[in-house]
Amino acid sequence: QLVESGGGSVQAGGSLRLSCAAPGYRYDTYCMGWFRQAPGKAREGIAVIDSDGDTAYAESMKDRFTISKDNAKNTLYLQMSSLKPEDTAMYYCAADRPWACSGPPETYDIRGQGTQVTVS
Repeated sequence: QLVESGGGSVQAGGSLRLSCAAPGYRYDTYCMGWFRQAPGKAREGIAVIDSDGDTAYAESMKDRFTISKDNAKNTLYLQMSSLKPEDTAMYYCAADRPWACSGPPETYDIRGQGTQVTVS
């Protein structure tokens, strides 16, 4: 299972770093990603990082969000800055085999329970 943490309430303009731990998975062999879902809205992909550490972002996210991972700790991160009220959502990490990396993270097979981010 994937376990997200780091969510919370923050004022507009602030920053948060989300983490995703997965003791049962080797991050150096999986494709990892983040997506979010706000109430009443569709899931929205944020970023992915492949087994080699190459990253890709949704166009609207790339200036404020940074995805990274620590293979030794089997932990995925999402650094978020200049947060806006419209970033309020449940944030999820997801994982899948390498061939899934060309697709959006909200379609990956493995996902966590999410962590809530509220920006006011």
